[in-house]
Amino acid sequence: MKQPGSLTYPEISAQPEALEAALKQLEGSGEWIRKYLADPGFDEVIFIGSGSSYYQAQTMAATFRRWMGRSASALPSSEIYLFRENHAPAGRRYLLVGVSRSGESTEVILALDSVAGLPDWTVCGITCHGESRMAQLADCLVSPLGREESTVMTKSLSSMTWMMQAAIARAAGKEDAFAEMQTVVRLDRDVVGRADSFARRLVDEGNFNKYIYLGMGSYYGLSQEACLKIKEMSYVWTESYGTLEFRHGPKSVVDPGTLVVLLLSEKARSYELQVAKEMKQYGATVLLVAARAGEDTAFADEVFETGGAELGDDARGVLYLPVLQYLGYYTALKKNVDPDHPRNLTQVVVI
Repeated sequence: MKQPGSLTYPEISAQPEALEAALKQLEGSGEWIRKYLADPGFDEVIFIGSGSSYYQAQTMAATFRRWMGRSASALPSSEIYLFRENHAPAGRRYLLVGVSRSGESTEVILALDSVAGLPDWTVCGITCHGESRMAQLADCLVSPLGREESTVMTKSLSSMTWMMQAAIARAAGKEDAFAEMQTVVRLDRDVVGRADSFARRLVDEGNFNKYIYLGMGSYYGLSQEACLKIKEMSYVWTESYGTLEFRHGPKSVVDPGTLVVLLLSEKARSYELQVAKEMKQYGATVLLVAARAGEDTAFADEVFETGGAELGDDARGVLYLPVLQYLGYYTALKKNVDPDHPRNLTQVVVI
């Protein structure tokens, strides 16, 4: 019998190779980028997914809005399939981008299929399985080393998020943004190595009864994904919020057993650190995941530095994921839970 976590651990650790493969794959994807992301004829680009794929869709949409300067949104796949009229009024041209690791999720396939014959809708997608049903239904970018055996998404999410962001940089004609995405690939190996030992120590030394993840901008989706990771792997009570929104009521749950994990941006750094300081006053243990530490972060209990402070917040986001994933992994092992096979979950959700 395999040891608990024997699938998840090597998949988290293989992110550098997955990003390198995605970069190489993207070099041959120029036509896909021109046909879909760069086409100015779409009034709205809608990224859809379910679970982790929906959370990374939020980051993709945020990056698209910022770098392309055009309208984009992210929705759960089921909202398009069942409530399309609530989100997409008639008379506009839409590009619907399916996001699915397996390419087999029922909801994303139903959503894409529901608009495939409509005159004002165009479909495409991103997956790790080029032979999947979604890839047969829609023209897809493929992350070649994103495939996973474990139930929870780790390297697949990182590589797909990176690949779409890099494709957006190409579509926008922003060579500086694409250069930043290349820098992320170079930095990732060091980040993954340091994140492993950092998360192991934090979990070994800590005793937390709940986890709170906070993020803003393109990090909001990542904070939701981090929340889901710890919940899937270890069954710990966890929540995620927009950083400043957490102060408006939800902070009432903070007590000395709470770990508050803040995905710190450079754009809103001073505002976000005020929130973190307040949570520490309430007794929380504060972990900052940040490009850089400084005098302004000295109050925090822990700071994990990703590096890349010279990069924009959007480009740097994928570097925040390894420590968050390892945190879920080591928390699961500490609680004698197998992160490879979470209860009630399957890799592909079918309805």
